[in-house]
Amino acid sequence: MNLFGGLGAFPLTPVGPAGIDEDAFVGLVRRLVAGDVDMVCPLGSTGGYPYLTRAERARVARLAVDAADGIPVVIGIGALATREVLELSADAQAAGASAVLLAPVSYQPLTEDEVFGLYEDVTAELSVPLCVYDNPRTTQFTFTDELYGRVSRLPQVGSIKIPGVPDGTDAAAARVQRLRAVVPEHVTIGISCNPMAATGLLAGCDAWYSVVGGVLPEQALAITRAARAGDRNGALALSGALETVWELMRRHGSMRVASALAEELGLVGTPNLPRPLRALDADVRVELRDWVRSAGLVG
Repeated sequence: MNLFGGLGAFPLTPVGPAGIDEDAFVGLVRRLVAGDVDMVCPLGSTGGYPYLTRAERARVARLAVDAADGIPVVIGIGALATREVLELSADAQAAGASAVLLAPVSYQPLTEDEVFGLYEDVTAELSVPLCVYDNPRTTQFTFTDELYGRVSRLPQVGSIKIPGVPDGTDAAAARVQRLRAVVPEHVTIGISCNPMAATGLLAGCDAWYSVVGGVLPEQALAITRAARAGDRNGALALSGALETVWELMRRHGSMRVASALAEELGLVGTPNLPRPLRALDADVRVELRDWVRSAGLVG
């Protein structure tokens, strides 16, 4: 079975005044293990990878693999320069990564040929599978279906992480079917947009690459399992119960909301985001705190 299936949970990398809070990070990973997620995905966007040094990222990778207790660990290796990506790829593999995750990070806008060249250079030196991370809001680059097809045929590519699907099961299913027509059969399709996850999974996506799964693994896993079992009403109802979280993510960004959720649950200290990022404003925190209490997540 392709390891890129089911729920991939993205933990925060808590950063305080003294640097990375290793104990809190390990606790987050162990929480995911206890929650029975299918993949642990450190150093994604939620993990704040662009704000960390190479040495910090190598340390986080090793901590994640050690704490994951045999669950596949998919480590983010995104960086501006290809030479940095190759160094991070080597570090991830040395740490014992099951796979790596790569977004086409850039400062100068990239062309399609440049993005293809990035994946071509990296996969040529990889000994583990790679997930292609399409995150246009962050990278300012949008994959075309043609580019999905080209990149997915490179060696070691095992999954494509798409940003979302259209609203409605029929439209979403049509979108997934169009992607299936251009990528090889062995390459899985995973959705990353949390509010659309249930719809995407019901439409045929193989995986959910989940921000909220890094903080609320039980809830995210319930959505994933219901959708993959074809329980449309159940999956949408479970997702609907998280609508307050989805709306806050739409307004304030998923990383800030994940950070605040982790704080409310007592999983991380304060502050925990790398500067210049700031925590949610107090009035927004009240809204989130009310939801956490109403959901029965704290006493």
